[in-house]
Parts: sequence; structure tokens; C-alpha cells
Amino acid sequence: MRFGILGPLRVGGGEATVTAGRDRTVLAMLLLRAGRVVPIEELVDAVWEESPPATARAQLQTCVSRLRQRLAVLRLPPETIVTDPIGYGIRVDPADLDAEVFARGVEAARAAVAAGQPTEARAHYRAALALWRGPALSGIASRSVRRRAQALDEQRLAVLEECVDVQLRLRQATDLIDELTESVDRHPLRERLRGQLMLALSAVGRQADALGVYREGRRIYAEELGIEPGAALQELHQRVLAGDLALGGPESLVTVPIRSLPRAISDFTGRQQTVSRLVKEIEEDGVRIQLIDGMAGSGKTTLAVHVAAALGDHYPDAHLFIDLHGHSERSPLTPAAAVATLLRQLGVPAERVPVDPDDRLAMWRTELANRRALVVLDNAASSAQVVPLLPNGPDNVVLITSRRRLIGLDDGRPASLPVLDPDEAVELLGRVAGVDRVRAEPVAAAEVVRRCGNLPLAIRLAGARLAHRPRWRIADLAERLAVGRDPLTELAAGDRSVGQAFALSYAQVSPPAQRLFRLFGLHPGSRVDNRVSAALADLPLPQAQDLLDELVDAHLVEEPEPGCYRLHDLIGEYARGLLDQPDRTTERRDGLERLLDHHLHVATTIARTIEMVGSRSLARLPEPARSDLVTLSAAQGRSWFDENRAALTALVRLAETEGFLRHCWQLTRATWRANFDGGHLDELIETHTVALRATEALGDDEATATTLNYLASAHFRLARFAEGIRLMEVALDHYRRLGLRAEMRGILGNLGTAAFANSDYRRGMEYIEAALALDGATKDFMVTASLLNNLSFGLLFRGRYSEALRAARHHMLLAQERGDGRQLAHAVGHVGMIRHRMGDLGPARRLLRAALQLKRRSGNRFGEAEVLNELGVIERGAGHPDRAAELHRAALLVMSEAGDRIGQCASRNLLARAILDQGDLASALDLHRRVLADATRLGARYEQARALDGMARCLRATDPREARTYASRALALYRQVESPDQASTAELLTELD
Repeated sequence: MRFGILGPLRVGGGEATVTAGRDRTVLAMLLLRAGRVVPIEELVDAVWEESPPATARAQLQTCVSRLRQRLAVLRLPPETIVTDPIGYGIRVDPADLDAEVFARGVEAARAAVAAGQPTEARAHYRAALALWRGPALSGIASRSVRRRAQALDEQRLAVLEECVDVQLRLRQATDLIDELTESVDRHPLRERLRGQLMLALSAVGRQADALGVYREGRRIYAEELGIEPGAALQELHQRVLAGDLALGGPESLVTVPIRSLPRAISDFTGRQQTVSRLVKEIEEDGVRIQLIDGMAGSGKTTLAVHVAAALGDHYPDAHLFIDLHGHSERSPLTPAAAVATLLRQLGVPAERVPVDPDDRLAMWRTELANRRALVVLDNAASSAQVVPLLPNGPDNVVLITSRRRLIGLDDGRPASLPVLDPDEAVELLGRVAGVDRVRAEPVAAAEVVRRCGNLPLAIRLAGARLAHRPRWRIADLAERLAVGRDPLTELAAGDRSVGQAFALSYAQVSPPAQRLFRLFGLHPGSRVDNRVSAALADLPLPQAQDLLDELVDAHLVEEPEPGCYRLHDLIGEYARGLLDQPDRTTERRDGLERLLDHHLHVATTIARTIEMVGSRSLARLPEPARSDLVTLSAAQGRSWFDENRAALTALVRLAETEGFLRHCWQLTRATWRANFDGGHLDELIETHTVALRATEALGDDEATATTLNYLASAHFRLARFAEGIRLMEVALDHYRRLGLRAEMRGILGNLGTAAFANSDYRRGMEYIEAALALDGATKDFMVTASLLNNLSFGLLFRGRYSEALRAARHHMLLAQERGDGRQLAHAVGHVGMIRHRMGDLGPARRLLRAALQLKRRSGNRFGEAEVLNELGVIERGAGHPDRAAELHRAALLVMSEAGDRIGQCASRNLLARAILDQGDLASALDLHRRVLADATRLGARYEQARALDGMARCLRATDPREARTYASRALALYRQVESPDQASTAELLTELD
């Protein structure tokens, strides 16, 4: 053997081959956990304990490096010590580590005992015990090493006791007396050894000496512990006194340790860190009751068995396991029934188990009082079921698993088991279905485990289906899970299924909680708050909260943060399946309507606060059925849209699918402003496309026109101006046929803005003027405000600054009069931009900074970026290119987040000008070229012109001919769009001549 830890540390056959104290500590820690990675934190604790230096990690690396060098000298492979992101490990063949050889020998001995072969068992035991050269890892003072070494020493004593049991049955008492006498002297408090010495002495006729051993023990227990010897030792004493002791009888001190744990599955995956954490808490923190809860199929029992196996050597007397049937087709076991089974596992004959439940529980506690026992109480129903089963001995540990959170166990340390992470889930699938199959189809494997929700039970069942169908590709199963009507039917094998596991949990909660759980499945989002839950079930909020707590405790619903809930994907499928039953059609329909009503009222209420005051296109809704819940949710303001964006998009689709067509388009309209301002254009297009189908199915031309108008806004932001204008022209025709003049004015104003953005200023002014002509007849102030905003924008970019300033000031006064913060932000920003163009830099700065605050307050991302760019231009003009570049970068970030492609081109063009002024000609030229390519693809002539003009300025000193070509192209584009910027480019061309 190359490594020895059963005594002083030995490497390569010698005991002084590693002499440095820290190196010996590190090597000892690695060998104590051979085959596993030891975290760096544990190694640091072992070496320096409470006072690690700041350079501990670096020094630890040095230790490992020295160890590798030393092992290389001993001709051990360089990969013997391995490095892992979390720490270090050591690879040792079991035959090369004395502790592993010892463990295998003990396992063989126990197998021989179980097979009724005591002679062979004795040989294995003695060979294993002969490996010990003294106390484990003696000479190493580290507390971490000593704690683990003491566990090895404890194992040796337990094995010695097992070996003595066998030899006593073989009538070899004479050979044992000296060894037992020495062992009792060293471990005077160990009752089992003392009893075995009494048995050996009695077997050779030395009853007086046996009684002396008892008296000495009784004195020591009284002086050091203040207690009497245990019941078993007292009984042995009485039998020695009576002279009726017979070897080979059923005395409890002459027994093989009890091992009742189920087999630990070989494909255990993904919980190693959890096992290590729980073992550490029990070994080092003194936890004696560990609670493990989690949803059905999360692997609680498997985890508990592995934790028990890792702890087993510390509890050599008994390893007990019982299924309490808390969630099964059988009724939960009563505490009395459970104790009867546990007592039988301890070897208590059935005729000795008391009939009275209290007496039975008292016997259970007595039997464990002097044993070092580990008990697994699996599948507990409640705290009331397990509390009577808890032993009170100081050397017992209890692992309890349950699908419910066992709140009533004050002494228990809770641990809730999550699902596996994606990599662990794929690894588990490979272990069940075949590693090579998973490696051959990694994408399909990832999709299967995703469809399984990373739930261990579901993955095992999916893997079992693949294992029994070798001709299937993993992609075949992924497709079945994706397109099947009920994916739960695919996750079954024999009499095991995911759906059945969920059904057992569902059956354990109250009928009101079951109803809320079913309705929960209607919500298409990933998270649901308590207010939505109350609206779904039409319950008072406190009552709904109580039911949610019940569902969380049963692990049917998760609570990732206070007041916010979600369903695991497969549990959601189960909940929806419950509502799809024919007798629940009305329950499902009513729940959907309440769900859609709640979101529609909340979205509309918030939209009225962030849109133009008096907006005509928002739906006028009746009083909500649950105004209390609407008020609570609407108080979140704009952030409510951010938290529920994905759910709102899914609800629009659901409303169409389920035939709630008015909810569909009205909810779409209510979410428009939040999606538009936030740059969530994909969601905007998706919802409005769905809503357009709904309005057309309703035959509601006004709703169709409204939806077309707001759908066009997304195309406008994406620089798809032709499509946006087409949609608005169709909407305008609808409004014209309906005679809705105010709506016509609004559409004409939007058409004007789109035309301006498309560099068609002449057509844009025609739209605006047509809208103003309509407005004059009715004096609709809010429509006038919107038109003045568009008019000032168009006049500004045509260079008609005096007219633009009049329109913007008129707009600002109107917005102040009506208290519309959003319109005021537009107006102040335009006035600031116009004053900048007119050379009034001081007032321009003040106005633009005020506009920036107003736009940020209203959540107008595009407007914020527009103002940042304008401030950047002012800074560049004032000779501060560094500040300008910072502002343009900030604007580019906001434009990117808002999804405005033309705005991104504008920000990048301005950034390039600032970079040029900083002296970085190459970077500026490269950025302008990139903008030119993007603007050409978008058809944005104004930004093409600005990019070409910038390229000319970059090259005018180094390549005037190329610069003139770019400037000429820029001037031609500026003239096409009638931009006042053409004057500056014309001056540049003159310089280049």
C-alpha cells in the first residue's frame, strides 16, 4: 500500500516521507476524503484554523505543489493530486490506501457473518484490524484532521467489537481476554467492550473477575458521568450473578450491528454538495434532527440514504429506516405502528413489544438510549407523526424526509431540496439512459431534461423509457414531450409516474387549497403574486394567503420571494390537467375571466397615469369586481408592467385562444405605452398582431384602427417606416369611414412624425397641416398638444427655428395647463434643442437638463437618449469632447435598450464625431463606416449623410480626394431630405477644393 492513515501518516512505505507540517495536514485531509474533492475552505480551516493569513490560498497552492513533487519522487503519477474549481482531491486505488483496504475487509467480514460463516468472518476481521499501527493519523495536531481521525478510531473500535462477538460465538474467549482487558483500560466508558470482557471471563470460569469488571465500570460511570450502567450491562451483570449465562444466546451485547437502510442507488447525481453540507452540519455543528423537504420526485429519500451512508461509521450500533407513508396510497403509519416496526429492526422479539402505545414508545427510547444509532424517518406526513418517534439519546441522529414543511419540529434543522441544475440533470439522464446516447445527442438531451423541469423522478422515468427503447433517439422523446397533449403520460414507467406522485401531494391538502391550486394552473406566467391568486379564486386576500401558505408547505407551489409564487413546469401541467376535466368546465371559464379582468383593470389603471391625460383609445371599463386587489396592484405603477411583461404577453395569447376577444385587444392596448417606452418591441408586435386578429373577428372597425395605429409604432422604432405608414393609412381609412375626426387627427400627426423620420419632411408637413386643419374645428386640446409636438419636431429638423420655437412654446404652455408631464417633457426638450440651434447655449443646457429629468421620471427611454445626445453635441461644441463622448455612449446604451435602430445610428454618428475631436481618427472613421452600412440597410438617408460627412472630416487631412467623394455624397443626401446640415457640408467641400 502506498498510503497509510491507520496510524501515523505513511507514504510510499515510509512514515517520514512528508515532513512539513502543513503539507502533512493537507495530505491527511485529502486522504481522509480520497476520491472526493475537498473544498479550499476546508483545507484552509484545517491548516490555519481560526487565523488564516491573507495569503492562505497561495500558500495552500504551494503546499500542493510540494506534495506533487514529493509524490513524483516516490514514482507516483503526477495526476494523483487533482485540481478542481472548488478545491483539491486525491486519486488513490482502493488497494493503495489502508483505510480502503480496511473498509473492504470489514465489508467481507460482515457478509460472512450474514452468510453464517463465522470462521471466515473472523479471518476477515482480524486481517482488517491488523492494518492499524496506532491511532489514526497520530502526530498531526490539526483539529479538522483529529476530528475525522477520531471517526476512524471509532470505526476500529466498532469493528473490534464485531470481531469479538464472532470469536465469542466460536468459543475463543481465552484468546480475547488480554486484548479486551487492554481495550477496556483504554476506553473505560465503552459499555459494549466491558460487557464482552465480562462474557469472555465468564466463559473461562472467571465469574468473580467478570463481576469485578462490572463493579469497576459502575464506579467509573458514577464518578465521571453520574449515571448507572445501561440496561443491557445491568442485565448481563444479573446473569453472571445467577450463573445462567450461556454463550450463543440472544444477549444484546453479542450482536452484529443492525443495518436496515435501503440500498443507495448507484446513479446518484447532482447532490454531492448538499450531502457534504448536511454531513458537515451533523458532524461539526451537532445537528441531531435534520429535516429534508421538497416537492414530489425531487429525490428526498435518495438524498437521505446517501447522507446516512456518509454518516454511518459514526453510528455503528444501528442504521434504521422506515417509510411512514405520509404521502402514499396507504394511510400514514401511526407512531405506535411505526415504533413496532423500528423495534423489530432492533431485534426485539414481537412478543416483547408492548401492546400499550405509551409503553411501546418508552421501550423505543430505552433501546436507543445507549446506542449510537442513525434513524431515517422517510415520507413523513406531519410533525405530529414524527415527534413521538424522536429518540432522546445523546448519540442518535435522525433524518426526516417529507413533502410538507414540518413546521412544528423546533429542534429540527430544515433543508428544502430544489430541482437539479441543467448540467446535473443531463448527467442523471446519461446515467439512466446511457452516457454515450446523451453525448451523441446533447441538444436533445438538454431539451428532455428541460421538459422534465430538471426534476429527478421525471428524468429517471424519461431515462428508463429510453433505456427500454434502444432504437429511440433522444430527440424522439423530446418531440413527444414537446407536442404530446399531456407530457405527464410520457413520464411513466411501470407503476411509477410523475402524475401519480403529484396526485398524492394534491390529495393531502384541503379542498379550498386544491381549488386554488387548480386555478393557479390557468396563469400562463412564471410567477404569480398573492393578489392575483386572490382574484383568481375570488377570495379575500388573507384567506388566499393562508391557502397559498398551505400549498407552499405541501411543496405544490414554490415561493421564490415573499408574496410571489410559481409552479414547477410539470406541476403546472398537472394542475391544468385537473381543470380540463369535463365537470370543471365552468370553474375553468370563470377563473379565466377573473384572471383576465384583474390584469386588464390593473393595466388600464396604470396606463392612465403614464399616458397622455384624457387618452381616448384606452378602454372605458366597468367597475372591477375586486377593486381592492386592483388598487393594491396598480399602486406599483410602471414597475408592475416590468414584473409582469411575459405574463401579460401570454395572457393576450390566452385571451384569443379561449375566445375572450375584447379582453385580448383591450389588454394589448393597455400595455402599449410600457412596451413602447421600454423598447420591448417584440412583445409589442406580438401582442398587437394577436389583438388585430381579435378585433377583426369581432368586426370592430374602431378597435381594429386603434390596434393598427399602435402596431405601427413598433415598426416606426424599428425604422420600418414604409410598413408603419402603410398600417396607419389603413387605420386612417377606418376612422374616416367611421367619421371619428379626433382619431383621424391623431393618425395624421403620427403619419407626419413617421414621414419626418423617413427623411420626407415635405410630406410630413402635409400630414401635420391636414391634422391641424381638422383640429381647428373642434379645439381638442390634447390632440392639439400632440400635433404641436410633431410640428415643432418637423420644423426643427428643417431649420425653421423661429416657427419651431413658437410651436414648442405653445405646446409647453398647453401641457402645463393640462398637467401632462409626458407632453411637458417633450415640449421642454424641443425648446432646449431649438435654443441650442439658435445659439442660446446657457438656456439650452438648463432646458435640456430639466427635460432629461422629466423624461426619466416618465420612463421615456427614447426621449432620454435624444436629450443626452443633444447635451453631448453642446459639450463637443464647447470644446469638451471627453464629456461629449460619455454622453453619447450613455445615449447609445439607452437607444439600444429601447430598440430604436435609427436612434442607435444617430448616437453612434455623434459618438464618432466626439472621438475624432479626441484625436482618435482611426476609431472615428471605423465607427462612421459601420453606421453607414447600418443606415443604408435601414434606408435612413439623414444618418447616411451624417456618416459620409463624418468620414470626409476624418480623411480630409490624409486623403483629401477620398474625403471630397464622401462629402459630395453627403451633400447630395442632405439636399434630398432638405436638411439645414447641408450648409456645413458645403463649406467642407469648399475647403477640400
